[in-house]
Amino acid sequence: MSGAPGRGRDLSTRVVHAGEGSRAEDWALVPSIPMSVVYGHGNPQHRSYGREHNQNWERLERALTDLEEGTGALVFGSGMAAISAVFEACGVGHKIVCARDAYTGSRELLGHLARAGECTVELVDATNLEAVRAACRGASLLLIESLGNPLLTVPDLGGCAEIARHEGMVTMVDNTFATPLLVQPLVLGADIVVHSVSKYIGGHSDLMMGALISRDQDLLAKLRHHRTNAGAIPGQMETWLALRGLRTLDVRLRRQTESAAALAERVGGLPGVVRVYYPGLPDHPQHQLAARQMRGGFGAMIAVELDCATETAERVCATTEIWTNATSLGSVESLLERRARWAGDEYLPAGLLRLSVGVEGVDDLFDDLAQALAGAGLTA
Repeated sequence: MSGAPGRGRDLSTRVVHAGEGSRAEDWALVPSIPMSVVYGHGNPQHRSYGREHNQNWERLERALTDLEEGTGALVFGSGMAAISAVFEACGVGHKIVCARDAYTGSRELLGHLARAGECTVELVDATNLEAVRAACRGASLLLIESLGNPLLTVPDLGGCAEIARHEGMVTMVDNTFATPLLVQPLVLGADIVVHSVSKYIGGHSDLMMGALISRDQDLLAKLRHHRTNAGAIPGQMETWLALRGLRTLDVRLRRQTESAAALAERVGGLPGVVRVYYPGLPDHPQHQLAARQMRGGFGAMIAVELDCATETAERVCATTEIWTNATSLGSVESLLERRARWAGDEYLPAGLLRLSVGVEGVDDLFDDLAQALAGAGLTA
């Protein structure tokens, strides 16, 4: 049986077969889950101990390398473990520039490192290339996101990477919201891509894992050394589940993105809604950039701003029947939450809701939001 389809194939094909390699050993369509963490000396793969490498990791890493067009990948116990490894390898003792609307966990970790004197941090509007250029002077690492959290801002990934490269910096892009099916940051010039595999790649809210992909073999070697020594590794079952989830990413994301686009068009007319943030809408500030930079859609995340106080927004979240009031994204079920409830996001409007669109019927999702808004007393 032949190996996995190469990079010349469509991504919808590659996402199903990436990482397979040859099935010559047992012809099993579904890979087994090797549980051993000890390997006999002299084995052909040169494996020795489970904290360093195993078959499950290698399959998933090959798949992610293929989809992100990198030269290698590393899986971690969580997305924050992957991001932390990059901070350790590229930022300690230096200046780190971070998008102002990056994931709160990334900003919290940077704040902790700065208070400990391990680095200096500058937050920047990543959609403003001149602001990025000014912030990057004298820095070692730039962290941006392919889609900002939670207002779905869209930075010019190629422009940011070019600025960082001119300054001798490493550019890391968190591609969790977009996935490699919509954006490939390495192709646009980034040095490292990170993912919370727990989200769209896993797709079922049942695993915790992170990953990074790079084009730089020396940097990958440094990050692999960190992972081994820090023990920031994923489990075998989680890795197996992530690879299984990856196989359906294209069909899931296609449905989610189509539904998100439809909902973004419709929810703006609901009572109490004053603004909808979605890159696919013509009034989004970076809509034209998103149309050039993304392919196959604008993602499955929406932010909706309600003209109401905190208590009313929380009541909306608590009274939906299909949407689950929870903090996560990218799974088959639809989730929503009020974002200003979190430390670091207090700058957001009190009534801003972040919506992660799942695979349920789009009319049911719309009707559920409508009844929750009406039940909370919001009127036109």
